[in-house]
Amino acid sequence: MSVLVSTFCRRPMIRSRLLRSFALLAGAILMASCGSDSGAPDVTGPSDLGLSGPAIDAAGRQFDALWWKQDLTTVVQVSKTIDQSGGVLTIPETGLTIEFPAGALSGPITITVTADQKYVAYKMDPAGTQFLKDVTVTQSLANTTVSGQPLQSQLYATYIADDSLSLSGRVPVLEIEPSKTVFYPNSALPQAHVWIIRHFSRYMLASD
Repeated sequence: MSVLVSTFCRRPMIRSRLLRSFALLAGAILMASCGSDSGAPDVTGPSDLGLSGPAIDAAGRQFDALWWKQDLTTVVQVSKTIDQSGGVLTIPETGLTIEFPAGALSGPITITVTADQKYVAYKMDPAGTQFLKDVTVTQSLANTTVSGQPLQSQLYATYIADDSLSLSGRVPVLEIEPSKTVFYPNSALPQAHVWIIRHFSRYMLASD
C-alpha cells in the first residue's frame, strides 16, 4: 500500500524560519484545515516546544480517549517504507504526520499506521519497533471534538500496550509521552498536538 497524498493550501502566515522537516509537519495540519476560517498553522519543532526526556510511567492511570468529530466510515490505513535516511508518513484524512529523522532506523522498515474509527488513536506497526532517535508525531485537532473551542482539560499523548483494548470509557495506559498542545496564534483555540515517540505500537490522545 502506498502512502496517500493530497494537495494542501498554502497560507502566508507560515513562518519562513521553520526548518524544512517541520514545514512538512505543518503541511499535514493544513491538509486537515483547508477551507476553514481558523487561521494559518504556526507549528514549531520539538526543541522549540521543549519536548525532550523520557516517557512518564503511567501504569495504573486511566484516561478518556479524544473523539473524532465524526466516525471514520472506512478503514484509514497508510503504509510507507522508511530507511536510515528518514522520511515522513502522513494521513491526510485524519491530519496525522509522523516524521522519522535520519538515523532513527538502522535499515528499511515498512511502517503501517491504522487510525481508530471513533477515537484519535492509532495502531503503528511493526509492533515493538524501537527507534534510535526521537520520532515526532503531529496530530491536527481540526477534525476532533476539541476543535473550535478552548480546551476544558489538558491533552496527553498516551501509549497503550494492548492493541485489542477497547478505548471506550476510562482507558488504562502504560506511558505518557513528552507532548504539548499548539494553539492558533493570538488565540486560546487548540490547533494541533505534538509528541515524540521512541517505539511502536498503539497511541491515543486523551484527557484525564
